[in-house]
Amino acid sequence: MACKLTPPGRRTIIEDSPDAVAAFLRPRPVRELPGVGSKMATTLASYGLHRVGDVADLPPTTLQRLLGARAGRTLHERALGSDTTTVAPSPTPASISSKHRFPCDELDPAAHRRVLLALADDLGTQLRTSGQITAGLTCTIRYADHTSTRRARTLPEATQHTVLLARTAYTVYESLGLQRARVRSIALRADALRPAEGATRQLTLDSGDDRPLAIEAVVNRARTRYGSPVIYPAALATGGLGRRQTSDLAGREQ
Repeated sequence: MACKLTPPGRRTIIEDSPDAVAAFLRPRPVRELPGVGSKMATTLASYGLHRVGDVADLPPTTLQRLLGARAGRTLHERALGSDTTTVAPSPTPASISSKHRFPCDELDPAAHRRVLLALADDLGTQLRTSGQITAGLTCTIRYADHTSTRRARTLPEATQHTVLLARTAYTVYESLGLQRARVRSIALRADALRPAEGATRQLTLDSGDDRPLAIEAVVNRARTRYGSPVIYPAALATGGLGRRQTSDLAGREQ
């Protein structure tokens, strides 16, 4: 909050004491607190809670009735200058991407799908290695005439698993309805990254869903010890995609 209020070239110093923190926070508009959006600010204003001090003086149970248990408790703590959110010394990149360029313009949809699997495998490896999960995928296809198509899709649940990334990539590809398109390159980008500690998984009655994830754990250990080309999906054996680096350009975007 202090950084947002400080003009370029200036400094704002808040002493590490309860009185100094309260003196800074209490006069500020409640909308400046982290996590307070326009809807919450409007709700608070309708009850006469315009300043951070107004919220700090309110009993936590009252805030919880207005906003819900978790939101009310968190808002009250922040109004008092307390935030339990872990500070990451190395911010998570906004996205990671992987790209494959065909040796010549490719018409075969089966070849396109193999590349999508290779890119999903590459992204999954990067995500698991860095301890991150992604909430969305963006697929960019570039054609022989230098035009391109980009399509994004939000994942049903944030993940780092190759099989789930590949399924979404196939869905995005099929939604384009390509017919004998001469494809020059395909890029896949994992968006909205966050630490894997916050991952949740939808429970299912199909025990078969667990098998690819169990195999994936074995693949991770093998690749860590022997390198990426040592083990890969069987579908990538055609065309040699599995025997070399799965993408000719893999990078991170901040």
